[in-house]
Amino acid sequence: MTSSIHRRSQLTAVAELRWRMFVNGLRSKRGKMELASRILVTVAFSLGGLGGFTFATGCAWYFVSHGQAEYLAILLWPIFFFWQVFPLMATAFTNNPDSGDLLRFPLTYRSYFLIRLAYGFFDPASALGSVGLFGILIGVTFARPLLFPWTLLVLLTFALFNLVLMQTVFAWLERWLAQRRTREIMGVLFILVMLSFQLIGPIVERIGKKPHPEFSRAAEIAAQVQALLPPGLAADAIAQTSHARFVTGFMSLLFLAALTMAIGSLLHLRLRAQFRGENLSEVAARPAVAQVQGLQVGWNLPGFSQSVAAVFEKEMRYLARSGPMLLTLIMPIFMLLIFRLGPMNPMRSNYLSRTPDMAFPGAAAYALLVLTNLVFNSFGGDAAGIQFFYASPVNFRQIVLGKNLTHASILIANTAFAWIAVTYLYGAPHLAVSIATVAGLLFAAPLNFAAGNLLSIYAPRKRDFSTFGRQNVSQTTVLASLGVQIVIVGVGVAAFTIARLYKDLWIATLLFLVLAAISIPLYLIVLRRLDGIALQRRETLVAELCRA
Repeated sequence: MTSSIHRRSQLTAVAELRWRMFVNGLRSKRGKMELASRILVTVAFSLGGLGGFTFATGCAWYFVSHGQAEYLAILLWPIFFFWQVFPLMATAFTNNPDSGDLLRFPLTYRSYFLIRLAYGFFDPASALGSVGLFGILIGVTFARPLLFPWTLLVLLTFALFNLVLMQTVFAWLERWLAQRRTREIMGVLFILVMLSFQLIGPIVERIGKKPHPEFSRAAEIAAQVQALLPPGLAADAIAQTSHARFVTGFMSLLFLAALTMAIGSLLHLRLRAQFRGENLSEVAARPAVAQVQGLQVGWNLPGFSQSVAAVFEKEMRYLARSGPMLLTLIMPIFMLLIFRLGPMNPMRSNYLSRTPDMAFPGAAAYALLVLTNLVFNSFGGDAAGIQFFYASPVNFRQIVLGKNLTHASILIANTAFAWIAVTYLYGAPHLAVSIATVAGLLFAAPLNFAAGNLLSIYAPRKRDFSTFGRQNVSQTTVLASLGVQIVIVGVGVAAFTIARLYKDLWIATLLFLVLAAISIPLYLIVLRRLDGIALQRRETLVAELCRA
């Protein structure tokens, strides 16, 4: 009894702590902007959740009322995939704090375990998944009111399985990504898996053109396999009970509960190790004999100061050691390949068959888009190193200029590779299209860099490459960057549309050059004022990036 009261008081204390942190954060302008941004994101998610709830309710009612409750698996599988995949793919919309910070306080292990699950429950994926399951519960209840207690028990077990599985994946990924080498390997594998999913559509489309009688047998095997997996087990538990086969339904629920406990034991292993003080270090052992290193001369950039060249060299060396960042170079080319093989093939698309040259502007726009996380949080990877920037006798605008030169170099390389890929896949684009695309980048890149420089100082966020499921940029940055990209893409589409209406693509070049004459001076004005802004925001910037 005493232990239960003590645990309840600990959980209450943590909840009060999170509430006070939220209230105190509203005293600053940044906290108020974060609240406004989060309200907008919550409204958007609420609309999506309402649509999913309505769809799940209607489909569940239809399946159960027509005696086909086993088809509930069609609803449970998307919920399962969304619950597990969305936190990995959209960490910008998550705000799960690091529960490891609580280990410095005298928490019991059970309290720490429950807090970790509570943090996961308030993730947007968990909230939307729960709304979908609630819709299924309502639909089943309307169709068969007597199934309400059993359906509630089954769906609660299924929700607990998803919650535990999500936290287990995050916990073990953090374990594997705690060291740089394993972090790079896992990052590369993760991106390759995500890219491979993009090939499923084109492959299925090409295979579907020919008769394959063996597919029916494969479909039967897939149906049998999915019945043994959690979504299939949950659907089978409800379906068997609706058909008065109570023992079979209970066995399906029991198997689902056993899987939940098995996954929970894996989570227990990781959290128990963290609770006992496991600390994985990347620091190399001290060598027995000190190695004498020769003097290394820094890079030299013609036309730029040594300070700018030093920052440029530092950024390039950091990015060169990051496998996931290097893979961004092939993303525009890979997407061109997907469009070429998939439904965007110009041989089958009426629009692209008339405008195959638009592949290069689209690839260049995508090359700019993949830099968003770098440009709009350029100091996130520096973390506590921001103190060295303030301590060094260098103007802050030189530091930012060195970072922007790095971003511009990546953009130029991506665009060059994209031009080569377009030439190979679609044919060499016309000279007017190529020049118009370059002119468009002269407008878009400075505008992107100017907005990114301001947001990197006004809304910084420390980036931790060893964790998944935690927000690496502020919510304000997410919405602001989305707005900037919408404006840039909208202006670009409008310029090319006007040029095509007048059947002269050189008009797009002229429009982009006029816009570049506005965006480039705007970038220079922002760059000149960064010294004063960085000095004014130094306490906030250092406090946020040096946070433990």
